[in-house]
Amino acid sequence: MGYQGQQPVVLPQRDLDDKETLVSEHKHKGKTCRQSAAVFNVVNSIIGSGVIDFSLVLLIKGGALSGTDTYQSLVNKTFGFPGYLLLSILQFFYPFIAMISYNIITGDTLSKVFQRIPGVDPENFFIGRHFIIVLSTVAFTLPLSLYRDVAKLGKISLTSTVLTTLILGIVMTRVISLGPHIPKTEDAWVFAKPSAIQAIGVMSFAFICHHNCFLVYGSLEEPTVAKWSCIIHVSTLVSVFISLLFATCGYLTFTGFTQGDLFENYCRNDDLVTFGRFCYGVTVILTYPIECFVTREVIANVFFGGNLSSVFHVIVTVVIITAATLVSLLIDCLGIVLELSGVLCAAPLIFIIPSACYLKLSEEPRTHSDKIMSCVMLPIGAVVMVVGFVMAVTNPQDCTHGQEMFYCFPDNVSLTSISVSHFQLTTPFSVLNLSIFQ
Repeated sequence: MGYQGQQPVVLPQRDLDDKETLVSEHKHKGKTCRQSAAVFNVVNSIIGSGVIDFSLVLLIKGGALSGTDTYQSLVNKTFGFPGYLLLSILQFFYPFIAMISYNIITGDTLSKVFQRIPGVDPENFFIGRHFIIVLSTVAFTLPLSLYRDVAKLGKISLTSTVLTTLILGIVMTRVISLGPHIPKTEDAWVFAKPSAIQAIGVMSFAFICHHNCFLVYGSLEEPTVAKWSCIIHVSTLVSVFISLLFATCGYLTFTGFTQGDLFENYCRNDDLVTFGRFCYGVTVILTYPIECFVTREVIANVFFGGNLSSVFHVIVTVVIITAATLVSLLIDCLGIVLELSGVLCAAPLIFIIPSACYLKLSEEPRTHSDKIMSCVMLPIGAVVMVVGFVMAVTNPQDCTHGQEMFYCFPDNVSLTSISVSHFQLTTPFSVLNLSIFQ
């Protein structure tokens, strides 16, 4: 039981081409999926939680150089037990915190959906965020997380991606119909304010799937570095395009009022956005199991030698999901969760560890492009991690969780001097005519 050295199976060294297979055949018999399903799994992880193209390819190349087939065994082979232990902690807490954030989003989003049902009391316990979090966990995320094979989530990830496209269309529509009615904050278009480092932390949280890339890679019918690179390039382009559209449309609509959860900005009586909230809640629920797969794998590798019996598979899954649910019931502000997870977990997993592993394993000359990029990424990750943590603690984001934004107030409410958050807006605003939502 336990760590047991985590000795990886070392495969014969080969060139990094189409013939290179990093995962043994016996491990993945009956657990393969087509490239398209792998793309949807990666895109689903990116949109719910993300990827950085070069870093992911670098990680798989490191697996090829070391003859390993998991992130943990790669770091163990490169830096020994101390590195393995550090990675295991990071690799557990990042997806675990992601699970917490997904629960927060589900509770916040779907509670507003159910409040729009005619005749339902907004204060009803059964449409409150706490009950919805527990219900969605028991009815959906727990059963989906009990799967042992990540390849079975391919169709689920496809559904999530389709729903994300619908949500994007709604957000783009509201830029035109709602944006002109929202007052712009002071210095709304100033680029790279001091809080930019905090933003990098949040983006690091969004653009990472290193913790589950070996799972998706191993689910391919014929896993090779070349095929993986193609999947990553396609997934990255699709995901970056979608993320940029979301970010741009959201900020164009609300500028400095934009919340960590974009749907917190929209008014509750907006029926089109209510439908978008429902799609978003479903998308998050469908993304949740991928993160649970990773946390369970970390526990299995550290404490059970990499294999879980059927009984312990269920027990570990239930314990992890129960812990994430309890924490999410106590925390209701998404922004700080994303910031701290981004700078403390995502930055090392994206920038530092893959670069360090490749630099130590590769015998390429120092002028090789991969080595140059690795030397650039590593210090960037260190700066983001240290400075981002300090700024997240000393300059926490304001959170308006559960509050209706000032521009959503009824027409008969007079607002002449509004101070919102740290923007100190004192210019008289005419209250938004709610008929634009109809």
